[in-house]
Amino acid sequence: MDRDRLGAACWLLAAPLFLAANVVVGLAWRQPPFSWATNNISDLGNVTCGLWDSTRPRPVCSPWHGVMNGATAATAALLALGVLLTWPALGRGAAATASRLLTLAAAGGYALAAAAPADVDENRHFLAALLIFVLGNLGMLVAALARRSSVLGGMRAASLVLGSTGVAGVVLFLAQVDLGIGVGGMERVAVFPLLVWTVLVAVRMVRAGRDRRLS
Repeated sequence: MDRDRLGAACWLLAAPLFLAANVVVGLAWRQPPFSWATNNISDLGNVTCGLWDSTRPRPVCSPWHGVMNGATAATAALLALGVLLTWPALGRGAAATASRLLTLAAAGGYALAAAAPADVDENRHFLAALLIFVLGNLGMLVAALARRSSVLGGMRAASLVLGSTGVAGVVLFLAQVDLGIGVGGMERVAVFPLLVWTVLVAVRMVRAGRDRRLS
């Protein structure tokens, strides 16, 4: 398997791994049950049980927090490998380079979040969240400016829509505005677009590689 396909495979694995961890670890909660509307993603990785968050107090007890933090670390590694292995294939130019660096920084945010659960080191965990929220979504918006001849340039519409959705999610989440889906649901609007985007980029790369081999 060449570098491009291996990098694409990393990105294709990252999103379902993180999503599966959110579902499976959440199902392990008993008292209280986990809610995607009420609970933050970070709650799944908290290592202690108790009332958490002074601004939005809620009981948190995640029996499988180790699984969540391990899956988050693996997601970070897969996202970073996807960037590094596909680096040449994603295109040239300032926008493509900036998008790759911003996505790599978001991967670093996942790694930091796994290493510093919110109830262990809240400041480092908040920094991790900012890397994911701000830089990850900004990376997609910058990708929308990539040269049209590149892989990223061919995804301008998707990059713009997903990046804008993520940014809107961040603003509303930080403002504690839930639009009926809960603050936890709004956090997912802020986080998940980047994972969807990496899957779409990976699929486009795989198809482009297949077309080159057939031509």
